[in-house]
Amino acid sequence: MWFKNIRPYRLTERWGLSADDLEQRLGSRPFVPCRPTQPQSSGWVSALADSADTLVHAAGPYWLLRLKREEKLLPTTVVREEVNNRVGQIQVAEGRKVYRKERLTIADEVTQDFLPRAFSRSSAVEALVCERDGWLWVNNASAPRAEDFLSLLREALGSLPAALPTTRQSPARVMSEWLLHNQLPSDFSFGTEADLVEPGDDGGVVRARSMLLDCDEIRSHIESGKYVERLALNWQDRLSFILGSDLVLRRLKFGEELVGANDDINDDMLARRDADFLLMSEAIGELMPLLVQAFGGLEE
Repeated sequence: MWFKNIRPYRLTERWGLSADDLEQRLGSRPFVPCRPTQPQSSGWVSALADSADTLVHAAGPYWLLRLKREEKLLPTTVVREEVNNRVGQIQVAEGRKVYRKERLTIADEVTQDFLPRAFSRSSAVEALVCERDGWLWVNNASAPRAEDFLSLLREALGSLPAALPTTRQSPARVMSEWLLHNQLPSDFSFGTEADLVEPGDDGGVVRARSMLLDCDEIRSHIESGKYVERLALNWQDRLSFILGSDLVLRRLKFGEELVGANDDINDDMLARRDADFLLMSEAIGELMPLLVQAFGGLEE
């Protein structure tokens, strides 16, 4: 239930939908397992848990969505070997050369022949939506996976006015200033990890791990022109994370007090997940505006 990453998207327009309305829209594309010759399949599944009933789980102003993806695992080496075998047979039997176009056709045939016997791998991507405040947070640091999620959601909604947030001040510059002057916004503290990058395509990278960041060594790197690409932060002992200059939060770890707040709910798995979801959503909903404010607010 507890998110591990947050890739944030700003909703530039209100959807004008209720959770029930969104449920009906997502119901047009439920997850269906791959057919024998289908390489991959994606669709919406119950948000809170496999045993839940709804594709949209709502708690207060927060909605949880979950997209499931199944893909067939067909190693390219296996396909290439079989293609070479078939090409060799044609060359021997017909005494001619097999050119690129025909080889591609043979590769497609081999893929279709092998797909029914291929193993399948399933994965899921979750997202937290606060339509009221104009945010969508994907629980995945990968841009392609997040964009796949948005693409399927856009298909269900007809349109999806969402974009990566842009702040008035450069996060890389502001985070560099934090380390240079040992000054952080209220309620934040440094972790023990940072990536410092030298400008330019061939610039070097300094990776600080398991060390106090308030030190002359780190400051000297910044003074020499390097800037902060990623920085470990702790917020109120409720949440620690790696903040990137792209505003992506990686390796989220929620505090023990927060995670254990609902330990008394131990006889109903769905009730526990629902309670945890609300706690997590409220924490994220409180944290993100503080981060945006630290970088001068959002560009409109």
